[in-house]
Amino acid sequence: MTCYFTYGEIETEYLKSKDRKLGAVIDQLGHVNRPADSDVFSSVIHQIIGQQISTKALASIWEQMQSDLGEISPETLLAAGEERIQAYGTTFHKADYILEFAEKVKDGRINLEEIQKLPEEEAQKALISLKGIGPWTAEMILLFGMQKPDILSYGDLAILRGMRMVYRHRKISRDQFEKYRRRYSPYGSTASIYLWAVASGAIPGLTDPADHKRRR
Repeated sequence: MTCYFTYGEIETEYLKSKDRKLGAVIDQLGHVNRPADSDVFSSVIHQIIGQQISTKALASIWEQMQSDLGEISPETLLAAGEERIQAYGTTFHKADYILEFAEKVKDGRINLEEIQKLPEEEAQKALISLKGIGPWTAEMILLFGMQKPDILSYGDLAILRGMRMVYRHRKISRDQFEKYRRRYSPYGSTASIYLWAVASGAIPGLTDPADHKRRR
């Protein structure tokens, strides 16, 4: 059963009241179903595997793992071992990160329930302290695994592309990004869902100004 990021009228009406251009996007697209991870543990594994590979490649690896292992859990991953995990298409380093994480969750050194209870900034710091998890990966876990409501990633190229397309900027500076982040807060995650949709071509004819600049 597919799990989706959960949001509703409270979030969309707030964003529409704060930002006219994003509001127009929300009205045009309606509710966007963005698949999310079914639990926090599998989310961490999913996001580690997805680092620096295409969405298509990630989907292929994840499908193989789920088909072969059934449940993605500390027990099934540790039983599979390094060579089998690599055989799905992951690198040696990712397999190492995955197995170390699974071992620490299994023996209680990592408590995901406690991390999930933390405020977003503290939860992100806790995740980044784990081997193999950087800022972007932590943000994706917070959004897709924990469904935290206010995640907007400056490190996500598709988010920046979506912003350029909506606001017609050739480049999104950090200052501009922070302006929009404050405007969307406390529902940055819902804004992210719409910016990803825009970046993927959900609105026909809406182009990226950065592409025009490169063609000159």
